[in-house]
Amino acid sequence: MFNRRKFLQASAAGLMLYGLPRVAMGNTASGESKRLVFDAMGELRPTYSRALLTKILQSGLNAITVTLTDPKVFEQDAYQEGKQAVRVHDNFIQQFPDLLIKATSMRDLERARTENKIAVFYLFQNSTQFGRKIERVNEFYQMGVRSAQLTYNYQNWVGAGCKETSGSGLTHFGQDVVTAMNKLGMLIDLSHANERTMLDAISFSAQPTIISHTACSTVYTNERNTSDTVLKALANSGGVVGICQIRPFLTDKGAEEALPDYFRHIEHAVKVAGVEHVGIGSDRDHRVITMTDDYLKELAREEGENFDIKKWPLFIDELNGPSRMEVIVDGLQKRGFGSSDIDKIMGQNIARLYQQVIG
Repeated sequence: MFNRRKFLQASAAGLMLYGLPRVAMGNTASGESKRLVFDAMGELRPTYSRALLTKILQSGLNAITVTLTDPKVFEQDAYQEGKQAVRVHDNFIQQFPDLLIKATSMRDLERARTENKIAVFYLFQNSTQFGRKIERVNEFYQMGVRSAQLTYNYQNWVGAGCKETSGSGLTHFGQDVVTAMNKLGMLIDLSHANERTMLDAISFSAQPTIISHTACSTVYTNERNTSDTVLKALANSGGVVGICQIRPFLTDKGAEEALPDYFRHIEHAVKVAGVEHVGIGSDRDHRVITMTDDYLKELAREEGENFDIKKWPLFIDELNGPSRMEVIVDGLQKRGFGSSDIDKIMGQNIARLYQQVIG
């Protein structure tokens, strides 16, 4: 198993690649060195306009891993929707060649930074698109998918989600999927899994894993959040946790007063896992959201059984829009984080993990 010591030894090379001198947030046409900003899981909807994409780029984002399709579908439907989602996102990226690059390796991220664009990596938030056919892992890899969650909330062929209080851990087929992903260089994402599945996968995987978007259960109790036990195991195996920005996972405070609690989750993750193993995984829309009737109808269509009006808005006011990464940097500075640690949290840790696993 790839342990923390080996991971940190490998980090030196990663820091040389992705720890360029920090000048400022924001991308620059001149290509001058700047902080690497990498969102481990965020939204980049095919409906986004050029104006919004430009604002996202100008806010400093260099790379983002995006969810391709609805993770709540299964079997053949999931397989077909997965393939269609790849085509839709490919077409979207091709519409904006001056702003976006489809990323399948870290060379694409390097090129995106040089050319002042955003590198877009593809993620499935479930493994149901693979069905019971291991060869589909390779099929989606060939289409450019570089990361997949093992589960999404409930039991599937691979393991159990966070809502399965009596579900399995990693199954025998799940071990086969992990082995296939390891062999190809597809990053294993443990978001939405239950604790047993997380720990099983961390132990079984030959490569470090990621929990791309979660929060800390010690800070705030929620079935989607991650325990200190898992955070320690993840760090000891070389993995990275991305702290999300979904308000109901972070606090019971309202959108206008929740920001300090968001930083409490980052600080706790750093305390438990170490600053080398914490990143940002927003799990959020880049639009400035207003709680209109039309938006609530959109949410109800997208979320299905997950929709609960009492939990909305999902956002935190200060993080509601395309400039949220700048807000995070400012908040970390005010909380005493040094420049080197901020660089790690904002992107270097995720980039280092991607270099190790994806290449």
